[in-house]
Amino acid sequence: MKLKALLVDDEYPARQELRYVLSRFEEIEVVGEAASAPEALHLLQSLDFSVVFLDIQMPGLSGLALSSILGKLANPPCVVFVTAYDEYAVKAFEVSAVDYILKPVEENRLRKAIERVKAIADKGGKADPPAEPGEGPNRYSRLPVELSGRTFLVDIASIAYIYSENENVYGRIGRDSYLTRLTIAGMEKRLAGQEFFRVHRCYIVNLRKVKEIVPYFNGAYSLIMDDEAKTEIPVSRNRVKKLRSLIGF
Repeated sequence: MKLKALLVDDEYPARQELRYVLSRFEEIEVVGEAASAPEALHLLQSLDFSVVFLDIQMPGLSGLALSSILGKLANPPCVVFVTAYDEYAVKAFEVSAVDYILKPVEENRLRKAIERVKAIADKGGKADPPAEPGEGPNRYSRLPVELSGRTFLVDIASIAYIYSENENVYGRIGRDSYLTRLTIAGMEKRLAGQEFFRVHRCYIVNLRKVKEIVPYFNGAYSLIMDDEAKTEIPVSRNRVKKLRSLIGF
């Protein structure tokens, strides 16, 4: 069965462009368009949509407000935000958006969003109910982070390690440290079930990014990360046994 889609954007050209790109995907059928949140709500009461492609900034009720309303429905559709503004990414995931795509829409980027929607539909349900940011293992494969006043969505797998400093929590990718909105404990919960492990009260490492394990006296270890700085991260003694079982050394 095809996924029934509703396009919600106050700009007609934007809806037409998105409809055109979506026409390349056999699994999607656009069966409705709306130029405002109230118009979208009316359509959602009449038809059973699988996914809503939703702009954020619209006259009157915003896309974020509409998404919050949709999340309270008995069978909420998946929500994919399509917007020209990157600064709303964190808020979008707080209302349980499946994905967040920046305009102009790229076909490959849209394909990833559709795959996420299809995965939910294949499990026999709609989008998950709203949850606090960071709740639920593997909830998202990308993480909203901030750098130089801008918000980015980064692939979690690209993060070498996460660390806390001065009450802030950062994700290290390449040469840059990106600020997150979570505590180190919240980040640990967010990454549950993925290949990340909290080796220290201040550090969570991507096990795939560990290059070397350095033993010290009294059973202590440190990890050399596979990043440009070859960062050395301490392993708390009470975490060594679990780390050994995960890596197998």
